[in-house]
Amino acid sequence: MAAVDSLWEILTVATLVALAGLALIVGLVRGRGGKGGTKTIERPPTTAPTTVEDERADREGVQTPPGDGVDNVGGGVDVLEPEAPTPTLERPESARGRLARLRARLSRSNNAIGNVLLALLSSGGLDEQSWEDVEDTLLQADLGVEATDELVGKLRTRVKVDGATDVETVKGWLREELLALVDPSMDRRVAASRVGERPSVILVVGVNGTGKTTTVGKLARVLVAENKDVVLGAADTFRAAAADQLQTWGERVGVPTVRSEREGADPASVAFDAVKSAAEYEADVVIIDTAGRLHNKAGLMDELSKVKRVIEKQSPIDEVLLVLDATTGQNGMRQAEVFGQAVEVTGIVLSKLDGTAKGGIVVNVQRRLGVPVKLVGLGEGPDDLAPFDPEAFVDAIIG
Repeated sequence: MAAVDSLWEILTVATLVALAGLALIVGLVRGRGGKGGTKTIERPPTTAPTTVEDERADREGVQTPPGDGVDNVGGGVDVLEPEAPTPTLERPESARGRLARLRARLSRSNNAIGNVLLALLSSGGLDEQSWEDVEDTLLQADLGVEATDELVGKLRTRVKVDGATDVETVKGWLREELLALVDPSMDRRVAASRVGERPSVILVVGVNGTGKTTTVGKLARVLVAENKDVVLGAADTFRAAAADQLQTWGERVGVPTVRSEREGADPASVAFDAVKSAAEYEADVVIIDTAGRLHNKAGLMDELSKVKRVIEKQSPIDEVLLVLDATTGQNGMRQAEVFGQAVEVTGIVLSKLDGTAKGGIVVNVQRRLGVPVKLVGLGEGPDDLAPFDPEAFVDAIIG
């Protein structure tokens, strides 16, 4: 009997242990489904509209290929945006012969000068009053006092010796003497080719409002048309949006622009970095745009001289182009003289030579500075900057 009681006790204990183990297992399984286990992340519903094709695909068990009609609405799926199309670079036409092609624009504003002179000189029996009228016409054309006296003196001699009064003969005299004043022998090439192992450096200066930054952009186009590798330097750090304007010009023809993202940055530092970058890029030429200096502010002119000195610490400057507004007359002459003293100008760019400009400024500024007019702006178009051609210019004046 005692043995039977012991057996029942053993069975009872075993049953209790089994029940306790089963309860423990159930508890563990429930615990893992709660706080401490792996969380199931549900995919958020899409909001894309359902189309007839979508419903048919669902019924037939066909999966829609990724990206077909799927909006980027989350759910862990990255939808690649289409790449922006590569902008088409403009290819400027060659500048050779451009002044001759655009001569009509120039002649519209200057032909009147030639017409008045021809009428006076071919009238016959020129008296002192007639010669004074000739002088006045030349002075009004911004030729300058010295050049006017020289031209009138030579014309007086020719009329006195030859006595001819027919228009064609007088026109020939006028063309010959004007061409001599413009001086076709001056070297009007722009230094835009590599010098040894370094790029050529062009510094562009001028006062506000002359079209300086636009001229730099147009010059880049002229050089790109000649297959030059160009780098632009946006050292005009004081005028709002000047760097943006220059960069836009460069991007249109694939030319990089070195600039500071900080307005009012040191222009000398930007110019230095531009020359350095051009050397690393192995460019043919770097063109530095500078702030529009007020020619009557000595401090600003000193700062421009500083830009020049800083550039020369790593490279000589091969060209200093002064941009003058051709419509400013004697004020432009004063600007030319002050800039010539500050930075040793090597060439003149006459912007806005079309319209109301008077052609005599070409002769006047060349005499004042002793440097040639190298480029002229003849309009608002991107390719209206042309190398200066003395013969085409004189022909445009006298018609």
